[in-house]
Amino acid sequence: MVRKPHTPYTLVLLFAALALVQGCAKLKARDLLNKGVQAYKAGQFDVAIEDFKQSKDLDPSLLNARLYLATAYSSQYIPGAPSDENVRMGQQAISEYKDVLNVDSNNLSAIDGIGAILYNMGGTPFDPKKFEESKTYHEKHIQLKPDDPEPYYWIGVIDWSLAYRGNKDMRAEFNQKAKKPVKDSDPMPPPLATQFQTKFGPVIDEGVNDLKKAIELKPDYDDAMAYLNLLYRQKADTEMTLQAHDEDEKMADDLVDKVKAIKQKKMENPQQGSS
Repeated sequence: MVRKPHTPYTLVLLFAALALVQGCAKLKARDLLNKGVQAYKAGQFDVAIEDFKQSKDLDPSLLNARLYLATAYSSQYIPGAPSDENVRMGQQAISEYKDVLNVDSNNLSAIDGIGAILYNMGGTPFDPKKFEESKTYHEKHIQLKPDDPEPYYWIGVIDWSLAYRGNKDMRAEFNQKAKKPVKDSDPMPPPLATQFQTKFGPVIDEGVNDLKKAIELKPDYDDAMAYLNLLYRQKADTEMTLQAHDEDEKMADDLVDKVKAIKQKKMENPQQGSS
């Protein structure tokens, strides 16, 4: 008589064993996540990163482990530091955030995280492509949550950064050939203003509109007002007449006064300002 294996019973045992192993792995993953969070809060970022990496490996479905790992990498990144290790840290943060988006394409924490790290990486050395890429993530945030003032603010900040750098570079190039150099505080000569308007006018207009939207959503948003003031000064350099230039400068000056008043009010009522 040939003895046949009890296949159904064997499979039941196998599946039970697998379920037990998977359950233990998930419990271990959550334990490591909690330990990583504690290490992160204590400023032990290297320890936290290892805990989050192990947690993610044990339970790939644990989205918080991926988010915390990305955040830990991002926290380690130092804007402007040129070392390969630092650049790699920023790239790892972006990679982990993108892994989160592969699972949950609408995850605002990951969207904002990539936008922030790209902005920091684009500042020093100056990289307009990273700024533009950062802007696309803030635009995604707006698509998902249009009543949040923060992404409008960051688009305005990025647009000012692009316009300011362009203004500075164009003046420097102009002054190399000009008989009479143009000071930073001087209005741009009409030919240069035309060139500046052609290249950066749309960027400035976008930034102005987004900062206005941020202020509309948050009327005491003094940081947004401060950058709107700066963008109006860039807009002044696109104007073809002195009158239009002075009108932009007047709007900028009015915003400075408004920011001072809001900051003073927040100092007098700190609880109200922090709400």
